[in-house]
Amino acid sequence: MILVFSNDNERTTIEVIRWLVIMNKDFLHIHEDEVFEIKIIKKRFLLQSQKNSFFLDDIESVWYRRGGLQFKRLQYNNDSINIHMNEAQHWLEDYVLSTLESKNHVNKQTKVHINKLLVLEYAQKTGFDVPNYFLAENTDEITLNQTITKAITGNVILDSIFNNQDGIMYTTIVEKQEKQSFFISFFQEKIEKDFEIRTFYIKGECMSMAIFSQNDEQTKTDFRKYNNKRPNRNIPYKLPQEIESKINEIMQALDLNCGSLDFIKSGDKYYFLEINPVGQFANVAYHCNYPLFKKIAECL
Repeated sequence: MILVFSNDNERTTIEVIRWLVIMNKDFLHIHEDEVFEIKIIKKRFLLQSQKNSFFLDDIESVWYRRGGLQFKRLQYNNDSINIHMNEAQHWLEDYVLSTLESKNHVNKQTKVHINKLLVLEYAQKTGFDVPNYFLAENTDEITLNQTITKAITGNVILDSIFNNQDGIMYTTIVEKQEKQSFFISFFQEKIEKDFEIRTFYIKGECMSMAIFSQNDEQTKTDFRKYNNKRPNRNIPYKLPQEIESKINEIMQALDLNCGSLDFIKSGDKYYFLEINPVGQFANVAYHCNYPLFKKIAECL
């Protein structure tokens, strides 16, 4: 059986599940808010939530698309017993997670979030060209119009308490400099680009898309500021073998077998920007006619 961890109505998950159905594969879709209790039935591990249940030894493949396995901790009235049992439950949970990660998998629960700063250091060690970057808590070291700022974490989506709308923190050029201090933030050298590249990587294979975002002021700095009236041109793109070899090297170093990578093409250089293990890739599949959903289903 195949375990699929994701949320409801996530379009990438739906497309992969369609292929699993076509392939006549047994699968279980685990929602990100499900909480499982560990039970032992006839000497076998059983994981049970209010929606689903499965025996651990029935699982052959796992795809961590969104979320992961959450556990219900049993509570006891005696504090001493409670502390001891929490530790015991932790080791049971660790065994379950380790067992699932030893199965055939696409992504791991322990690898769905990676540290952007460590990734940039790995990229430099791998030999990628990386735009100069630094952290700062004031504006003293910032060169106006030549520096961009973006989230130090992954793709940040802010839940709004107004209008029931979410907000996204986009990459932005620093154009004004006011003497002020703030929480430690990420800054990077602005690179004049020919175009951007989104590469989807899965188990040693790279499939890339060139994004011609530089010709539109709305998308010039961050292509995610989509212009729906005049969309960017997106076409299949083949990275040089040297770059693909480096991608494979850094993904193996980070213990990732799937993810989306972003680059900037500027002259003869390919500047590495970041890796998102669970990044969106449906647009790469649709625009470039890559069979990405089928590939993931086949890997599972």
